Amino acid sequence: MTLPSEGELFKKILGAEWSRLHPDIQARFDKNPLPGKPLNYRGELSELTCSKLGRVLGYFTMPMIQGALMPYNDAHFPVDIQVYSKENCPSIFKQRIYRLNGRKSVQFTSYMQESSKGEVLEYVGMGLGMKLVLDVRDGNLHFESDGYFWEVFGLRIPLPGLFTPGKTFLCHRNNNANQFDIRIDIRHPLFGTTFTQAGVFREVAA
Repeated sequence: MTLPSEGELFKKILGAEWSRLHPDIQARFDKNPLPGKPLNYRGELSELTCSKLGRVLGYFTMPMIQGALMPYNDAHFPVDIQVYSKENCPSIFKQRIYRLNGRKSVQFTSYMQESSKGEVLEYVGMGLGMKLVLDVRDGNLHFESDGYFWEVFGLRIPLPGLFTPGKTFLCHRNNNANQFDIRIDIRHPLFGTTFTQAGVFREVAA
């Protein structure tokens, strides 16, 4: 089995657009997390916000999808990210530990894989996930959600947009070879921005 890699998946999906990514970002995603040898990143979130609707959704979904939707407002706290693979598994896993100020740390793990139709899918727990569309702008990598779904027995059931937290926008912006910014905004079609995360990260030795 070919080892799973975000980079190989993104290259396939982006095609010629891959060459427009900043070389530092290309090099970052070219690294494959071998089973038992994860990639580790450490950073600080300068911004974590949620709206009133976001807080309700966050607390309601916490038992099911842990920290996928964070029902808190906080700033300037450390975050650890681990990207890893498993033996004989096509998925790429990403574990995040949010070390919040004055609260218990929140751990959240999602995984990404390619669908049979060549789509990029990210699962956040309990069969819930979203389809992602990739784009390159000014050399940086952008992701936008293109619909949420609930997968049951291998069948993906689309979820109406109005009954989701909103459309997800993520930007991976390069600072230098060792540092990058991540910004995530989730915007509901009726209620505006429900969640925001922004921070700076760098790779660290295991």
